Amino acid sequence: MKTIACSLSHTVALLSDGTVRCWGYDEKNQCDPLHNTFTNVIQVACGANHSIVLLSNGTVRCWGNNRFNQCDPLCSTFTNVIQVACGSSHSVALFNNGTVRCWGNNDSDQLDPVHLSFIDVVQVVCGNWHSVVLLTNGTVRCWGNNFWNQCDPVHNTFTDVIQIACGRAHSVVLLNNGTVQCWGNNEMNQCNPVHKTFTNVIQIACGAYHSVALLSNGTIQCWGNNTNNQLDPVHLSFTDVIQVACGLNHSVALLSNDTVRCWGDNYWNQCDPVHLTFTNVVSVVCGGYHSVALLSNGTVQCWGNNGSNQCDPVHCTLTNVTISCDSCLLW
Repeated sequence: MKTIACSLSHTVALLSDGTVRCWGYDEKNQCDPLHNTFTNVIQVACGANHSIVLLSNGTVRCWGNNRFNQCDPLCSTFTNVIQVACGSSHSVALFNNGTVRCWGNNDSDQLDPVHLSFIDVVQVVCGNWHSVVLLTNGTVRCWGNNFWNQCDPVHNTFTDVIQIACGRAHSVVLLNNGTVQCWGNNEMNQCNPVHKTFTNVIQIACGAYHSVALLSNGTIQCWGNNTNNQLDPVHLSFTDVIQVACGLNHSVALLSNDTVRCWGDNYWNQCDPVHLTFTNVVSVVCGGYHSVALLSNGTVQCWGNNGSNQCDPVHCTLTNVTISCDSCLLW
């Protein structure tokens, strides 16, 4: 389960006692103290300006911006939920019977009734305005905004998919043979055919317009937008990488010696050398312009844009944040 989730400007952390803490941008009540009343939380997810928690009894709770009904009380009626995911202003719940339900903004068909026909879903991931689900037979289905071919029928040809990742308007899937496939917006080469040459891939991650693949030998490959050095050759020097995460225009790699390395856009100090001082890191996650590292002692460290208190020192007081190598980015 995801234990730290980041949006563009706020962060939600799940503690080992099943409670959550939030910090960052709060204009839309993303950090409303309401969240302090939740217990027995097992997963957290963030949209652009709203957050969702999944409780151990299979119910969900939402708070934050409700302009598009992202926090519609309807979600409180769901039971037997096993996973939640957020787009920019819509949300998706996966139930234990393999079905999904959506709520929130529908201006790009994010709530298209087609999703009601899916069964045997095992994973759900959201881009800004589209959603992708992985079925038990290893195939994927998409719905929502199709302006950039995010829901191009090409995805129906993929089989043996084991992981999905979404950028702002493109998607990447990892197949069980260690190769990757992409579709959607290609204006920044997010779907550049170069990715088809990669083999032995074990993890994928997407930024807004770039993607990163982690290979079984501990090296990484990047493709897509390079206007902010997202494809800086420095990443080619990394070995023994065990996890990757992407912000809008920067990336973070966790190494096997429990340290982290960053590259890409540094306008907001996303790649500030301070991250080089962190040790005993067990997981990393990125917001739009900031990053969070979870340490083995259950504490967290943040760096990057602090314009909305994303790196508020309050996070330094948190302990017993639950440990996971799963990560989430939505913006």
